[in-house]
Amino acid sequence: MNGFLEYVPGTSLMHRLNPIVKLLGAIVFAVACFFSSNLVFLACMLVLALAMAASCGMMKPTIGLMKAVFAFSLLLAIIQILFTPSGDALVVLPWGYIGTGSLIAALTTVVRLEAAAIPLFLTFYVTKVSDMTNAAVKVLHVPYKYAFTFSLTVHFIPVFLNDMKGIMESQTARGVEFDQVGIIKKIGLIMPLCVPLLVSSVRKTNSAAIAAEVRGFNLRTRASGFKQYPFAAFDVVALLAVVALLVVAIIL
Repeated sequence: MNGFLEYVPGTSLMHRLNPIVKLLGAIVFAVACFFSSNLVFLACMLVLALAMAASCGMMKPTIGLMKAVFAFSLLLAIIQILFTPSGDALVVLPWGYIGTGSLIAALTTVVRLEAAAIPLFLTFYVTKVSDMTNAAVKVLHVPYKYAFTFSLTVHFIPVFLNDMKGIMESQTARGVEFDQVGIIKKIGLIMPLCVPLLVSSVRKTNSAAIAAEVRGFNLRTRASGFKQYPFAAFDVVALLAVVALLVVAIIL
């Protein structure tokens, strides 16, 4: 299995979809999740997102993503439970109460964020960043500089994560214990590592800028790419399906 946000080859339907359809479909899917507050609909969207992950063999990274999203959404859910009282009171607090409506709203937030995040991340696992960039330039007429900046950002995420992992392993070999109990202590140990990571990031960014300039970056136009990205019948069907989900979300 490849690293975080790195393309994984495959022959599934999602792999074979047009890059623009995958990107726009993931965005519309996420928008549909945020348009609806119906818990049943959002649960169905989450099941559909998991089915898409299973169809392209991406369940393992999807589970990892869901754990990370759950940690963030749980924090939002706790804030929502404590400070947005609604429904029948279950627990009385000095500043309000925890109600049944608060619990349902918090659960809705968690399910919504989980469902919205999965297709967006799947898009990067089943699509080459170069194809996504070139398709955006040729089909959507996005200026190449903006598309290149986006692709470079995605490219450097796993690179910086690997750099950070290497730095932490070096510090561990020197006796630093990163498995300290307590988030304050962990932050105190990790913060000094930001300096070497920043230095490494600046060097890599500068090298990438020089390489792009040497290869004629400023001369690149929309017609420079040789690969074409035609829409097939199943591309249209997939796009219409996610638009239909958005319509249902708006109605509900």
